Amino acid sequence: MLTTMEKLLSVAYKEKFSVGSFNIANSEFVSAVIQTAEKERSPAILQIHPNEIALMGDEFAAYVVQAANRANVPIVIHLDHGGDLNDIVRAIRNGFTSVMIDGSHLPYEENIAITREAVKIAHSQHISVEGELGTIGDTGTGSEGAGEEILFTDPEQARDFVEKTNVDTLAIAIGTSHGIYPKSMKPKLQIERLSQIYENVNIPLVLHGGSDNSDDDIRESTKYGVGKINLSSEMKRAFFTELRNTLSKNPDGYEPDALFPSSREAAMSIISKKMRLFGSSGKADLYQPMQL
Repeated sequence: MLTTMEKLLSVAYKEKFSVGSFNIANSEFVSAVIQTAEKERSPAILQIHPNEIALMGDEFAAYVVQAANRANVPIVIHLDHGGDLNDIVRAIRNGFTSVMIDGSHLPYEENIAITREAVKIAHSQHISVEGELGTIGDTGTGSEGAGEEILFTDPEQARDFVEKTNVDTLAIAIGTSHGIYPKSMKPKLQIERLSQIYENVNIPLVLHGGSDNSDDDIRESTKYGVGKINLSSEMKRAFFTELRNTLSKNPDGYEPDALFPSSREAAMSIISKKMRLFGSSGKADLYQPMQL
């Protein structure tokens, strides 16, 4: 069942669980996420970065829309890190039901201006909008890109930003980074900062860089308004590690139906684990089809 982010997260925010937002670079990941969501009876977000649209083309978006409509659990199709208003318009035309405009790298007032304009465009089509305030780190292993250092979200500024832009969700920086953390880097989320942001805004919050953080930190974050947690690297690592293992045993293999099934299962195992950690497993039945 295809729905909007606003409808999806209004339940998660009220019930204090998070919904996984999984970057889907091809049809294997679409199938992995939806099949796992249906098995876990969990809502899910299919997240597509502009890099992934550039790789797969607009036809891929049409396939994702059809797959989401056929799912028997609530599904959102979300644009991840839209860089400008052209990305926003393209996603809306492709049937996305949620978009992110990332002006976090801009001066504060410019971030407000571009986010407000994205909200104006998207809300006219009943599409949800995610903004970002502060910048998360970059381990150098992901493709999303980020700043070299984390610029933590200021709780008071978060309130001002939400009031001036009217965004539906807000991505915040409290200590996460894109990609897989090297062994020398141990992330620690600033839960106290998160609780202060939660007190200052009344919309669902978003954690980017959900891979490789401690289960305790992630579990704790769901108590303070985090309704959406992005996951990409950890899921993709499981898929391609297993694919490499399969190819090492069968170096001359080339048939997808022989090479991909175990890789999809490896990805699904991670997705299942995360849905349970985020608290979304079993929550699909909280959504009434007529309300979606």
